[in-house]
Amino acid sequence: MKGLLTFAPGPSQIYFTVEDHLREAFRTGIPSISHRSKTFEQLSADCTNGLRELFGVPSDWEIYFVSSATEVWERSLENLVIQKSLHYVNGAFSAKYHEFAEQLGLNPRAIKTMEGTGFLSEHIEQTDAELISVAQNETSTGVRTTNDFISRIREKNPEAILIVDAVSSLPHLQPDFKLVDSVFFSVQKGFGLPAGLGVWMVNSRTRAKAGAVKEAGKLQGTYHTIQQLSDHAAKHQTPSTPNVLGIYLLGKVCRDFLRRGIENIRSETSYKSTVLYQAFSENDHLKPFVSNPEHRSETVIVADTGDHTKKLYDYLSGHGLQPGDGYGKFKATQLRFANFPALSKESFEKLSDLVRDFRP
Repeated sequence: MKGLLTFAPGPSQIYFTVEDHLREAFRTGIPSISHRSKTFEQLSADCTNGLRELFGVPSDWEIYFVSSATEVWERSLENLVIQKSLHYVNGAFSAKYHEFAEQLGLNPRAIKTMEGTGFLSEHIEQTDAELISVAQNETSTGVRTTNDFISRIREKNPEAILIVDAVSSLPHLQPDFKLVDSVFFSVQKGFGLPAGLGVWMVNSRTRAKAGAVKEAGKLQGTYHTIQQLSDHAAKHQTPSTPNVLGIYLLGKVCRDFLRRGIENIRSETSYKSTVLYQAFSENDHLKPFVSNPEHRSETVIVADTGDHTKKLYDYLSGHGLQPGDGYGKFKATQLRFANFPALSKESFEKLSDLVRDFRP
């Protein structure tokens, strides 16, 4: 909404450099270039190289551009699973991944926790599932899954393809590329871009598994198989016409983040989450939804606002700060606050002061 700084967790506040990048893109005709042109290949390479540098992506990993993170749910299940998948579910989005597997008839199983709680040691088990999915940050509930927990899943299941949903955790939480096989995200959250682009990073084990699934004779879908994505990525292309403008903008924002310094971004993100959680804890009428600090997301902060939800929403909006709604069944009793690089320390300090002072 014009004039408001949005804290919604997606689509989120646009990163401040994007407007200038958009002007340059239109000035140079980027939205109209062919995805088979040398110009596109160069901007695709620039974006891929920026992501590699930003996150230290190993050389044996490939980076694919798809329509959304939601597409990756289906592509990964069709390409990597013949018989069985396992899904760690602690909110609406990790649950939907599991539901996709059910719809595809893949005999999936879900290990679930109550909304607002994280996974514990007793949730780790050995399985014969071919693919195990974990949301590093559950956007609907504001629950974080730590790299330590993911490490213990890997230790118990060295053969499974371990895939991480990093949609609302990047660029803050660094993926451990030695532990996992696949990481995916979309750009409308932590990267502060308009929606319409997903990024899928896969290692050589993932590609080998996709090859084995193909050799087994399983239909891997007719659209964006891993083999197709890999063949085209080698040429810095995509199998079908992609979001060219989105790829261009992501490459530019990656360079902006590199100039700013990824450790500076992460440090600032941690600071912003600390001051906002503290503010909610100091207001007797409000509280953080996730009670265990170890499991609290630093990038999507969810508050139990109860009967005061609308009043707090209107109060903050009246000061130019627009919260995100609660998700699903929590829409009327919670508010969510994105903590992405597009939102400054000063905006979080203002937000925290307002939350601390709020009285119904």
